Amino acid sequence: MDDEWQLTAMTKIEVVVGGEESTAVAALFAEVGATGFTAVSNVSGLGHDGYHQGRLLFNDRNGLVLLMVVLPSDRVADLLDGLRAFLASRPGVLMVSDTSVSRPEYFQ
Repeated sequence: MDDEWQLTAMTKIEVVVGGEESTAVAALFAEVGATGFTAVSNVSGLGHDGYHQGRLLFNDRNGLVLLMVVLPSDRVADLLDGLRAFLASRPGVLMVSDTSVSRPEYFQ
């Protein structure tokens, strides 16, 4: 724990997938014991498949979704294994970074 700021080190995992895949990614989060996550719908960006516009057509399943979860380090390896296997057969982006949180009990 960082004494000056009273922060606890954790790992943040961000995944960008098609909206139809977001439920499966959320299930992987739950399998490793994540107590919650954040999802941002209608993500825009430029990638290997060109530009993705972040607007709704007729539903929230056709756009891209950014899902974020914060975990203690002992749960990260299992989640990364599951996400890598999941993304091996479909488009998506996986990002992992160190982060710090002020209320670690929310992420246990």
